[in-house]
Amino acid sequence: MSAPAAQTIRTVPRITGLSTRLLTVPLLRSWGAEAPENHVIATEIQTDDGGTGFGFSWTPTIGPQAVKALLDYDIAPVVTGLPATPEAVWDALWKRLHEAGGGGLTTIAMAGVDLALWDLQARCAGTSVTGLLGQRQESAEVYGSGVNLHYTLDELVAQVERWVAAGHQAVKIKVGKPDIREDRERVAAVRSVLGPDRRLMIDANQRWDLPTTFRALDVLAEFGLEWLEEPIRADDLWAYRRLRKHSPVPIALGENLHTIYRFRDFIEAEAVDIIQPNIIRVGGITPFRRIVELARTNSIKVMPHLLPELSGQLALTLAEPTMVEDVEEASFEQLGILAGPSPVRFNNSRVALAEQAGLGFRFRDRL
Repeated sequence: MSAPAAQTIRTVPRITGLSTRLLTVPLLRSWGAEAPENHVIATEIQTDDGGTGFGFSWTPTIGPQAVKALLDYDIAPVVTGLPATPEAVWDALWKRLHEAGGGGLTTIAMAGVDLALWDLQARCAGTSVTGLLGQRQESAEVYGSGVNLHYTLDELVAQVERWVAAGHQAVKIKVGKPDIREDRERVAAVRSVLGPDRRLMIDANQRWDLPTTFRALDVLAEFGLEWLEEPIRADDLWAYRRLRKHSPVPIALGENLHTIYRFRDFIEAEAVDIIQPNIIRVGGITPFRRIVELARTNSIKVMPHLLPELSGQLALTLAEPTMVEDVEEASFEQLGILAGPSPVRFNNSRVALAEQAGLGFRFRDRL
């Protein structure tokens, strides 16, 4: 009897380098005086087998230079020499960086590594990240979103009319004017444009306290709201627990929760109906997938926050359909910072995958 043939054991490539570039791009439609631009920190990882993975970190306002410094001085030395395995690298990094904060700038920076490693794995496998993770949806619904609290009423109505003309069946606007009567006028005008059947969401961006939120709901709930998003400071679990218990409108939050532990806290406290993790702010694809599974086991809906070209790819891997947020004229493709075609296609208020390997994010050298 002949001896069995020796099996070839594939060695996992190891990371040999991490490089970064900071790109600052003016928004085509300003998000207000405090946010006229977005910042992208493009990341590139090299491995000892000649592989390269491309990712990015992102912040609309605070800390782009700090994120880049974390990547260059604290993260690059730690990941160099590690096997290029996204989950293992993420866990090692989080343990290392936790002294500087469990979430926030640390997780935003970590996303740049995590995305690059998933991009590397998918391209080595000759597929997209969506394909690597397992595509479960052909397409996902896109809803129109605007950072529009500073818009005049006429500008707001015109924006909603554009969304209706584009075929959106759901839209989201900002609320939080100093006088709730002005919010009511704006929400009423938007509902008039949308008609009774399209879904309307409102986002107060942490502008209210608990009593103000209840007063606002007394005025605005009549307009058939799909959800009220982040009305109170995102850290105030006590207030959200009481709000959700008495709110006639589903409560959504999560763009400012940065770790699975905070999502767990809000879910276990029965303080939220819909969670909205931002894939970059939570630290990348690895923690996003863990948060999604946490939500599913607790029957909580997941609606990814912003970054439609990234969120759209991950939305197609989810077991349950979700909606992808698309802020008007704010995608990377529309901002003109991609070096190639977008990794996703938008058509008839749906997002679908374009045929690209990896994540498909390569950024221009010069803006």
